[in-house]
Amino acid sequence: MIFWSLIAVGILVVLVGLAVVIPNLIVTRSAADHIQQSPEEAPHAQAAIVLGARVYPDGTPSPMLADRLETGVALYKLGKVDKILISGDHGQTTYDEVNVMLHYVLARGVPDEDVFTDHAGFDTYDTMYRARDVFEVASALIVTQEFHLARAVYTARALGLEATGVVADTQPYADEGRNAAREVLARVKAILQLHITHPEPRFLGPAIPIDGDGRATRG
Repeated sequence: MIFWSLIAVGILVVLVGLAVVIPNLIVTRSAADHIQQSPEEAPHAQAAIVLGARVYPDGTPSPMLADRLETGVALYKLGKVDKILISGDHGQTTYDEVNVMLHYVLARGVPDEDVFTDHAGFDTYDTMYRARDVFEVASALIVTQEFHLARAVYTARALGLEATGVVADTQPYADEGRNAAREVLARVKAILQLHITHPEPRFLGPAIPIDGDGRATRG
């Protein structure tokens, strides 16, 4: 009896392991050919999609977010993109990633009309879905740290965007190990969302095409 119980436990462990390993391999290998290490190497696209990250209580971006924004600005100034779409969490009046991001890129000389704000980018899936359906983005350079980039690129491409990732790492960050560990499970969730459950974002709304005026997205 104990022998067969051990066999059953062993089989269960193997199945759980495969359920984690296989989605991770799919995501990382599929995205690998669509990631560039620097803005200079990136192809041209309609927009840079800069993904949100932590903002401190005093309204300053965390180092991780600041590096994403600097990379997005660099892509714009290099002529790699025509617009910047900043997408983050603004689900509460007391926490606002998006306007912090907006003020940051405007202060670095990006014209107001070329910056689009997505206040409902609560996660990577919502951001890419809304980029396609609300902002009508067809091609994008996705800006985030390397640990996150494979999932972001895979998600965008699975939703039909012509997406290339651009690495935004310029320094070591706090909690790098924890972020990498969480990403393992996040890739599994992405596979489920993209190929099995197909949820809609928490919010959609009317179309605001990325080739228009970004000031229409304020508020």
